[in-house]
Amino acid sequence: MASVGMATATSSERAQQVNERIAVSKMVAAGRARAGARWFYWIASLSLINSLVVMSGGNVHFVIGLGISSVVDAMAKRVGAFGTILDLVINGFAAGVLVLFGVLASRAQRWAFVLGMALYAADAILLLLLKDYVAVGFHAYALWAIYRGYQAAQQIQW
Repeated sequence: MASVGMATATSSERAQQVNERIAVSKMVAAGRARAGARWFYWIASLSLINSLVVMSGGNVHFVIGLGISSVVDAMAKRVGAFGTILDLVINGFAAGVLVLFGVLASRAQRWAFVLGMALYAADAILLLLLKDYVAVGFHAYALWAIYRGYQAAQQIQW
């Protein structure tokens, strides 16, 4: 009968080890999901910086920012002072949406990853039409990094 007790303890220990491994893999996946979600923060921040640089008369821009922000910036320059206000509102809204995706994706909300990637892919298509191939390449890399976060978010929720 003693051997039965030993077997129960051993199977209990094995179950505990399996549960610990699952917990560790979920923690690792959560870290990867957050890393993918942080890309939304970078894109939002760099898009706003691009707009501020254009509004202050600069010519430099980050290729990882939104292409639609560049289009809005160009249109705002033509309108004048009122265009600057519209530029801030429109690009601020776009950045806010990206930050929201970042927050929700950080919580492993898979739909936020999917919708954010879809909108960023549409932005890449806009850049492709504008023939900004370097920015398209960076968009592709960022989309890949966000997708890896999405894959990790899927692992958390199994």
